[in-house]
Amino acid sequence: MAEAGDQNAALRRLMKAGAGLIIPGAPNALTARIIEGAGFEAVYVTGAGVANAYLGAPDVGLTTATEVAEHVMAIRDAVRVPIVVDGDTGFGNAVNLGRTVRLFERAGASAIQIEDQVFPKRCGHFEGKEVVSCDEMVQKVKAAVDARLDPNMMIIARTDARAVTSFDDALERAAAYQEVGADVLFVEAPQNVDELRRIPQAVPGIHICNLVFGGKTPLFPREELAAMGFAAILYANAALQASMLAMKSVMAHLKSHGSLAGAEAQVISFKDRQELVDHARYMALEARYCTPSAQTDVKKGAAR
Repeated sequence: MAEAGDQNAALRRLMKAGAGLIIPGAPNALTARIIEGAGFEAVYVTGAGVANAYLGAPDVGLTTATEVAEHVMAIRDAVRVPIVVDGDTGFGNAVNLGRTVRLFERAGASAIQIEDQVFPKRCGHFEGKEVVSCDEMVQKVKAAVDARLDPNMMIIARTDARAVTSFDDALERAAAYQEVGADVLFVEAPQNVDELRRIPQAVPGIHICNLVFGGKTPLFPREELAAMGFAAILYANAALQASMLAMKSVMAHLKSHGSLAGAEAQVISFKDRQELVDHARYMALEARYCTPSAQTDVKKGAAR
């Protein structure tokens, strides 16, 4: 497993203006392994995905910092690629946020995203959001920057002001957050191509675009978003939405037909399933440490 510092530095190298790095979201370690196996260079721990998959609840601020940290730790053990973590509002004020940053960094985050919504937050593509003052969020960004241990661990500052105040206010907030040390900027839910183009132009720097299937932002191809200047493109819940559809379909078939006959193509094979969870490695570890011959070798070594 790569050291955290190596992963942090690797993500910083990847997150360059115009890179268009696609970062899919994972609600759990299994999804993260599938994302890594598909060849993606980073994975995003999605707050909405954790709420949906872990609690069976919507993204309305119900998860806790420690619950998210436990997911980050499990994902860190499962994959080698850098991990970007959705830290919501930091789970409190600037002091709480400092603790959240330290907690998530120890858990394995290479970047932590914080946002300027009022707690409890809502999904960025929901209605009815509220934002804190720009001054309050500036202090939270300062606290996040000061709390991290590795300067290569990136702080991502997200603003939800586009849906609450105005697009211009969102740009002004992004600039203010950048001025106090945010490494990456994230203007949530721009609603058309003109707004998308203006974001990197108005506030030069490292920007993320979040694409949600069914959300408020148009789904432009990677090449076009990279040409606009975006460093990274989040597909925060594409994997989760795909798996939810597949589960619904197969469960409906099983209920209707009483068997999986006719739905085999929608179910991963037993062999492929074991490969995805690295079964062979665990069997090798068991053979090394847990078989009678291995235990005999240990006893012989202790007796020498």
